[in-house]
Amino acid sequence: MSTRRPTGMISAPVFLEHDTGPGHVERPERLQAIFKALGSSALIRELEPGEAQPVAADHVLAVHANEHLETVRAAVNRARKEGRVALDPDTVVSERSLVAALSAVGAALAAGDAVVGGRWKNAFCAVRPPGHHAETNRAMGFCLFNNAALLARDLQERHDVERVAVLDWDVHHGNGTQEIFESDPSVLYVSLHQSPHWPGSGAASERGKGDGEGATLNLPLAPGTGDAEWLAALEKSALPAIEAFRPGAIVISAGFDAHERDPLSQTRVTTEGYRAMTRAVVDCAESVAGGKLISLLEGGYELSALAEAVLAHLEELNAAPR
Repeated sequence: MSTRRPTGMISAPVFLEHDTGPGHVERPERLQAIFKALGSSALIRELEPGEAQPVAADHVLAVHANEHLETVRAAVNRARKEGRVALDPDTVVSERSLVAALSAVGAALAAGDAVVGGRWKNAFCAVRPPGHHAETNRAMGFCLFNNAALLARDLQERHDVERVAVLDWDVHHGNGTQEIFESDPSVLYVSLHQSPHWPGSGAASERGKGDGEGATLNLPLAPGTGDAEWLAALEKSALPAIEAFRPGAIVISAGFDAHERDPLSQTRVTTEGYRAMTRAVVDCAESVAGGKLISLLEGGYELSALAEAVLAHLEELNAAPR
């Protein structure tokens, strides 16, 4: 009789050392809230924990330009002398930010190893800084390196997963992931996001470029939309596109900032809405990708809402049958 494989969860203390400064919404307390909620739940006994380790810096060159890596490295070196350094009005680094960012990449790659290798049925990475706004040669929107894009490329290059689907349900469009893969037909990028909203990209007409035309699917949702609209976009458009693409693995850029209590959105998704969305994606992964599903934390800035939604997300990942 086979033993049921667990859901894995990867994080690391270094993520708390990425210091964005007083008043910044992308703050260490986000992860502390998640772990406090998880510590009060029976679920913690069922998850298999893992601790992220930083990858070598040159790993990020799989999707980023060397110039971008050197810009981040130089800013962090300045921060060792000056305290914190702003790469733009939203994106701040401190002396431990490079290690934290490389550890976020390491968490994603380790989760991919464990899921594709059969140790875990699926995984969630509680990481910061987030990643989906980071473009080939630019950090922005709190993001330094694009964790989801780096995982997708690693699954292809080290695990021979021919096609990867990246599903992004952060309330902000993942301009970075789209830019990195817009000409690549082997990665399907699907985004549910509020529109109009920052960063201003993600129109339904943006479908990819060149060989990648048709491998980008943007599903913009209006301010005021909630569970019904987000689930309809997921179930009627996003998941059928993923099923038709037949990926070998699915990556979720799991932002929880479309929540009705989040300060950075005007959408009305509830905690139970995130539960239902997760359940639908788990079912899709089971049918097309052998259950191979890796979820990476992106946004979510109201602490109690974030903790509730992540816990619901994890409960549904853990309920997967494999």
